[in-house]
Amino acid sequence: MPAVSSRGRGRRTINEINMVPFIDVMLVLLIIFMVTAPLIAPSEIKLPSVDRASQREDKPIEIVIRSESEIRIKKDASSGTGFTSIPFTQIGAAAREAQGGDETRPVVLSADKDVKYDTVVQAMNQLKRSGIERVGLSVQTTGTTK
Repeated sequence: MPAVSSRGRGRRTINEINMVPFIDVMLVLLIIFMVTAPLIAPSEIKLPSVDRASQREDKPIEIVIRSESEIRIKKDASSGTGFTSIPFTQIGAAAREAQGGDETRPVVLSADKDVKYDTVVQAMNQLKRSGIERVGLSVQTTGTTK
């Protein structure tokens, strides 16, 4: 039954919602969730284990970007040398040629930290457009080494 106001000439109803009970209920629910949340133990998933796969090692193709004008590609990762300079516009074609028909062979991009991010993204875009799906970025880890 709505509240009735008797001020003035006639009786009229007050069309306001009382928010106090709603706020009380919400605060009680908030307290319940705050108390019970730390008590819920996360479930542990037991993953299946397998032996190491007898897969041949991937020898990635390395592309080193030192500046926008100096880009080198290394086709064989096992040898210490073997870098070939290529123009920036030929990154995709050179990597595709270096794969030699093995489309699963990964390509790793290494860029000098002074090279613009846009240059690295454009290189990755060229590789993707030429059909190379396995593209990674090489980074240097920081921290203590043993």
